[in-house]
Amino acid sequence: MTTIQDIRDAHTGKLPTYAWPGGYQMFYLDNQNNVLCPDCANADGYDSEPIAADINYEHTSLFCDNCSEQISAAYAD
Repeated sequence: MTTIQDIRDAHTGKLPTYAWPGGYQMFYLDNQNNVLCPDCANADGYDSEPIAADINYEHTSLFCDNCSEQISAAYAD
């Protein structure tokens, strides 16, 4: 099973914005089940650590619970 620590960049410590291969936008969940965009998941000073990651394939109304940015769906109509 891939963990958050497995996908962090070894040099910068940052979580990826896009999955590879495919280039699909990532989103994250924290330990309170808040949805986080990659920018908020990587932000210093955020109250909670991301604990899970996924790709938004089809959900056209997925928004970051911290900054309200829409998280793009890979296969939106």
